[in-house]
Amino acid sequence: MEQIILFAPLVGAIIGGFGWRVIGEKGAMVLTTGLLFLSFILSWVVFLGPIDETQHIHILNFISSGDLQTAWSIRIDRLTAIMLVVVTTVSALVHLYSWGYMDHDANWNEDQPYMARFFAYLSFFTFAMLALVTADNLVQMFFGWEGVGVASYLLIGFYYKKPSANAAAIKAFVVNRVGDFGFSLGIFALFFLTRSVDMDTIFAAAPQLAETEIGFLWTHWNAANLIGVLLFIGAMGKSAQLFLHTWLPDAMEGPTPVSALIHAATMVTAGVFLVVRMSPLLEYAPDAKMMIVYVGSATAFFAATVGLVQNDIKRVIAYSTCSQLGYMFVAAGVGAYPVAMFHLLTHAFFKAMLFLGAGSVITAMHHEQDMRNYGGLRKKVPLTFWAMLIGTLAITGVGIPLTTIGFAGFLSKDAIIESAFASGNGFAFWSLVVAACFTSFYSWRLMFMTFWGKPRGDAHAHEHAHESPWTMTVPLGVLALGAVFAGMLWYGSFFGDHAKMTAFFGIESHEEVVMAEGAAPAATEHAAPAEGEHAAATAPKGAVFFAPDNTVIDDAHHAPNWVKVAPFIAMLLGLATAWVFYIAAPAVPRKLAALQPHLYRFLLNKWYFDELYDWLFVNPAKAIGRFLWQKGDGRTIDGLINGIALGLIPRLTRIAGRFQSGYLFHYAFAMVIGIAVLMFWAVLAGGAH
Repeated sequence: MEQIILFAPLVGAIIGGFGWRVIGEKGAMVLTTGLLFLSFILSWVVFLGPIDETQHIHILNFISSGDLQTAWSIRIDRLTAIMLVVVTTVSALVHLYSWGYMDHDANWNEDQPYMARFFAYLSFFTFAMLALVTADNLVQMFFGWEGVGVASYLLIGFYYKKPSANAAAIKAFVVNRVGDFGFSLGIFALFFLTRSVDMDTIFAAAPQLAETEIGFLWTHWNAANLIGVLLFIGAMGKSAQLFLHTWLPDAMEGPTPVSALIHAATMVTAGVFLVVRMSPLLEYAPDAKMMIVYVGSATAFFAATVGLVQNDIKRVIAYSTCSQLGYMFVAAGVGAYPVAMFHLLTHAFFKAMLFLGAGSVITAMHHEQDMRNYGGLRKKVPLTFWAMLIGTLAITGVGIPLTTIGFAGFLSKDAIIESAFASGNGFAFWSLVVAACFTSFYSWRLMFMTFWGKPRGDAHAHEHAHESPWTMTVPLGVLALGAVFAGMLWYGSFFGDHAKMTAFFGIESHEEVVMAEGAAPAATEHAAPAEGEHAAATAPKGAVFFAPDNTVIDDAHHAPNWVKVAPFIAMLLGLATAWVFYIAAPAVPRKLAALQPHLYRFLLNKWYFDELYDWLFVNPAKAIGRFLWQKGDGRTIDGLINGIALGLIPRLTRIAGRFQSGYLFHYAFAMVIGIAVLMFWAVLAGGAH
């Protein structure tokens, strides 16, 4: 069953992508969508079934080179099961949604076949993501990691006739390579120290890595902290954390179903998955965990501020994604790994629904994406309106304070904020509370500008706006169920009492979470294992999250009531402000922007990160390229070298050719001249010796 979940999307991608001329475009769409729904159903069977211990399903030997022995194996534990349902659920619904959305695609010529290619790309991305989350070793995970990078490049740049789409695809690819370089260095360091890339072996070696120093760059570092930081740099790239976030908003150039699949629920959560998967190592890397907390907090705050003033409906949701990923990293950084996964699960439902809802609005408005040209659409697209309203209630955190009754985001986001408070990190706690206020403001701003007020912009577009076909509205309805009930259904399993959590994650006792004593120590730079020898590993039964005492989660449950109510108050404040600005007094935002033009431009231009990176990296790289082109290629190669080749060499050839006359007396004369020269040289040199 697990093999079918993993390889069904790959089969669909290969046959649909290369065999569509035989089965037809419609056949390719049916095949890829059907196989995704098969993976979707089987993933829920795995998720809802009992997982008492970690399962390792061997498929084939992957790489065998000296000490590096890797196999392609499927690792099934509770963490894998969570990611399986997230990836396959969103992907299956996006496949179905794309039937309607891409059929009305105004960015492509109808006479060119593109549907089969699009669905093949979607299925290939899904396979790569499944390969990532089911990986049993870091080499296999890196294969999936790079696979989703290639697939995202193809999907972001799907409209390859648009220069902006090509630029966005290249930007995403290049920025992610920065993070991937850090990830690869982390893998190299782990193999150097443990002579293995197997996860269980690495987890068993974690205590020894915490006591090992490793030379890197100009000094020595604690091995566990250095590896934790390198792995997190990889996570920063995929999950668009601050400093490596600039690719995510531009990636909205891809079709809206791509935004929902890649940038809401799957690829961007790969970094969170990596951090949680490597939590047994990170528990011995406190400096790396502190970095994760601060970067996540800063990202949540930064992205929320930028989302306040964006006008493109997809970019608002994109910055919302960036902010929510920051929440997840804060939870992981403070050691509340189940809470991070809880928000990842709930976020997948309501964020995918918001993106797909935005696509429905864009389709209704003839592919207009500027919210300033919307208004009064709730009666034109009622199903889309209710779906996006549910998504907004979920992301802003609407529920009954001090209870477990509320929309999905209310429970998971509050659990993160309470965990941040319990960790004692005031910066993280207050950053997330302020970000919650801003999230509420820009989310309701989107709703008010889109569905309330008077129609703005193109009157013809408003007049002919209509609800999307059932292939687009059915996925919205399914995701709406998750946005409403996911938090309440699984609150106890992720953030409830200890008994529920241990039962859900298959951990029967505290001893099973902690690595067994007596495991062979990891190799250090002074003492490497013998050739062919690997550090022994004791795989904990069912262990997914390494949290020996669960102190942060336990303390979060005992946080003061004002802490538990703070996110709800922040949500109300953001809602009230948005209502005043866009319903009660619509002229206020423009006046406020005029009063604070510098702040407005600062936020509108995304804190000028793109401009800064252009100045620091892009322009110098272009200048070096121009220099090598003009001076190196133009002057040196084309000028000097080609000048010699095209000028001097032919001239010398013509001169040499004159000596090849074909007359015997010319050659005899040359021989005589040669003999005379040799005799003259011999005389000048002092004669023969």
